[in-house]
Amino acid sequence: MPTLDWLNREQAMQHADAVPYRLLESVGSYGDPQAGNLLIQGDNLEALKALVPFYRGRVKCIFIDPPYNTRSAFEHYDDNLEHSQWLSMMYPRLVLLRDLLAEDGSIWVTIDDNEGHYLKVLMDEVLGRRNFIGNVVWQSKDTPGNNAVGMAETHNHLLVYQRSDGFTFRLLPRNEKQLANYSNPDQDPRGDWLAAPLTRAEFRQRDFYPLKNKVGKEVRPPKGSSWRRRQRK
Repeated sequence: MPTLDWLNREQAMQHADAVPYRLLESVGSYGDPQAGNLLIQGDNLEALKALVPFYRGRVKCIFIDPPYNTRSAFEHYDDNLEHSQWLSMMYPRLVLLRDLLAEDGSIWVTIDDNEGHYLKVLMDEVLGRRNFIGNVVWQSKDTPGNNAVGMAETHNHLLVYQRSDGFTFRLLPRNEKQLANYSNPDQDPRGDWLAAPLTRAEFRQRDFYPLKNKVGKEVRPPKGSSWRRRQRK
């Protein structure tokens, strides 16, 4: 599997283990004390290390919004080292976050194009490439900036990883409006269905074959397209 190499990589790989465990000191109580919620103020690396003894392998979902390294959060370092410093900051935190995840847990990380590709390879290394679920690209701006140089970006990324194959999505049930689109006029034993085009706007030789309609006439996809399903043998 490909790995990233950067200045001080070896120190970054050992940093999570080198961070000392600290006790969390309660300074007040807000809301329901029995809810088990925590609001922690302090260095996030030390906070994560303090949580490991209590929550290792127990967290179902993690969402983080790290600095995008666009010089808005890091102002006082050599530009030639910005990627290295950012990667050295992210690596030990990802290691501790991985340790907190339950086997059926997942982690969701927002990022932009500035470090997105580096982060993808880094998370592949820490969490395992096979545990990558997807990259959700979402529109972060309604309009491109007037001061953009080159191609104006209006999107950000959300990288999603599972801890292991034990993770499954819990899909929301269809609501009444969605269910109204389905019916079963031909009494199909598989249940209600939704009529939709059977062709794709792409030609694939294996999926270009004739079908017979109700009157026995052969029907083929329009030129330049093909069926969405393979032919049954």
